[in-house]
Amino acid sequence: MSLGPPGASLNPEQAENFEDMEKQFAVKAVQHMATYWSILEKMKGSQLRLTKIDDDILEHFQKAFPEFDPSETIDEDKMKSKEGKERWREFMMAYEKKIDDYNFGTMLRANPRFEYGEKETIFAMRMQFYAIEIARNRQGLNDWVYEQAHT
Repeated sequence: MSLGPPGASLNPEQAENFEDMEKQFAVKAVQHMATYWSILEKMKGSQLRLTKIDDDILEHFQKAFPEFDPSETIDEDKMKSKEGKERWREFMMAYEKKIDDYNFGTMLRANPRFEYGEKETIFAMRMQFYAIEIARNRQGLNDWVYEQAHT
């Protein structure tokens, strides 16, 4: 599928099949979500490393978002507000050349106390997922998934 030369404006009337692209994206996002949940069932989150640079990501996240409490429900409106988007964009750009698919969309639980579900899941970028889930894992907030799977 050709969308035209880089930088060209896209005319949706002439786009070939965005529906297929959306389906492929949805499949990849759901696969990522299911894979992560499966890993949490097999290993305590507090023992899990999501990337080779988890420590750096966590340190950067805590400096960039000192007010963030990993145990609380994410305020999606605040996260996706103009200011929130700017803060997150600045944070994520630091990983453009360090993390594959750093800006790929994925699913994120709004609260670590609940499983993925329609009302408990928000759309986020991969680096938001990594930063938040690394913080949750370090605090042991996802360990209940493993414990529940092994009782």
